[in-house]
Amino acid sequence: MVGAGLMAGACRKEAAPAPPPPAPAPASAVAFPRAVLRQLPTQALPKLRTMKVWLGTEEMTVELAVTTEQLIAGMMYRTNIEENGGMLFLLGRPTQPTLWSKNCPLALSGAYIDPSGNILELHDFQPDSTNLVAATASNVQYVLETRHGWFEEHHIGVGTPVRTEHGSFAETFTPNRGAAR
Repeated sequence: MVGAGLMAGACRKEAAPAPPPPAPAPASAVAFPRAVLRQLPTQALPKLRTMKVWLGTEEMTVELAVTTEQLIAGMMYRTNIEENGGMLFLLGRPTQPTLWSKNCPLALSGAYIDPSGNILELHDFQPDSTNLVAATASNVQYVLETRHGWFEEHHIGVGTPVRTEHGSFAETFTPNRGAAR
């Protein structure tokens, strides 16, 4: 359910350390929406690789949308989201994304996040809507989608820092930073 204009669908036990996250999709994956329309999926993606993130003190397990296919499909055709689950879209570079919820039967809430991991904006998305929701900020590098109302229920707002099980977003997702896992 992401775009800049990439448009796509938007859905504790001790264990061995999680493997490192994949590198973000290249900036070229963030293409003009018309080009993306030809690539729309016809079914949900299988569950993607997951990672724990913390929004302030709230823990969430998110699937990572990294490849062009994953960014385009996102939450499309998903029929449920775990209570503290979601999908984190790695946009590859700071941008001003435009999102929609086409082919997504769920109502969603989304956080637009800057490169350092701070929430810039929160938006709600109606089920199966082609209404575009553009970011006002031009430095959004990540979008976190979850079930509708999650941010409000957990008192998460603009300015809330988001970090991963590997550290800050910069430490986790910046290539050649030594900690990009």
